[in-house]
Amino acid sequence: MPVIYKFVDFFELYTFGNLIRLMMDISIVSFVIYKFITLIRDTRAYSLIKGIFVLLIAAEIAERLKLEAVTYILTNTMTYGVYALLIVFQPEMRRALEKIGRNSFMKMITFSDYREDQKRVIESVAKACKSLSKSKTGALIVIEGDTKLGDIIKSGVTLNCDVTSEILENIFVPNTPLHDGAVIIRDGRIAAAGCFLPLTENYNIRKDLGTRHRAAMGISENSDAIVVVVSEETGIISTAVDGELKRRFNEETLTYLLEENLIGG
Repeated sequence: MPVIYKFVDFFELYTFGNLIRLMMDISIVSFVIYKFITLIRDTRAYSLIKGIFVLLIAAEIAERLKLEAVTYILTNTMTYGVYALLIVFQPEMRRALEKIGRNSFMKMITFSDYREDQKRVIESVAKACKSLSKSKTGALIVIEGDTKLGDIIKSGVTLNCDVTSEILENIFVPNTPLHDGAVIIRDGRIAAAGCFLPLTENYNIRKDLGTRHRAAMGISENSDAIVVVVSEETGIISTAVDGELKRRFNEETLTYLLEENLIGG
């Protein structure tokens, strides 16, 4: 009898262990699928993935119905389609891998000097944007995140100076050498000004938005940078984060958004 009890206990423990492993397996796969969908959502790849899913179903149906010619065509289409995906959607894949590879661990460790530097940057940017908005002076300010923007910084003029509202306002004075480019803020300092940014590949952007807004979306699609834009036509303050453009900020709401993204509120 003791042997039987031990066998039952072992069987129950073994079954419980399998259940735990099964739950972990399902949870990990579900999380990976969810993250994959969020990474490709609102991109060209999302529509293509849905198309591939339809082709897979069609291929399975054709195989079950013994439609050899249709099965052959669909199978080969899927085989060569994988190579086509790697070429056509290289930018989307690169952005997805960059997001996965960004190291957010350091953001979990809060240092007082880091928080103070970020608060000073946020205060200066918000104050400068308020003033630039009133005078309808166009501006494009990029706050670097974990994705380094060294190639972007090299395209402009190196400054390496403190971030103050006065300096930011002076940089964007019309008809000055640096007013048309972007300011890049790195590690709490203005790294460069007059920088060139990649334009967005999103063709659904509103037609009334100009090059600054398209550039803001472009750099936010390719990095985790926080971008602030001031329209020279309307004076409206906008932000671009992860390829999403939001508009009509004031000093208070802009400060709140920057704090949420840079220091967690």
